[in-house]
Amino acid sequence: MGMRVVLEKKAAKYLESLDTVIKHRIYNALKDLADKPPSGDIEKLQGENGFRRRIGDYRILFDISETEIIVYKIAPRGQANKRG
Repeated sequence: MGMRVVLEKKAAKYLESLDTVIKHRIYNALKDLADKPPSGDIEKLQGENGFRRRIGDYRILFDISETEIIVYKIAPRGQANKRG
């Protein structure tokens, strides 16, 4: 049984703005995050709470709670370093 993946409004809006190929790759990565434990290229963020999942040149930044994974940012590699 997997966890529920929730996208914050900003992350969902950015995901919808991407081209179809990249969008599908990120959707697949989000499905992998729902696995328990989450799978993929995941690392704990240094100096702050949260995790990152790498998908090519893009990053998914997220937190893990008891029941869900909260995605707060999806961004290209160079812009994904901050929570804001």
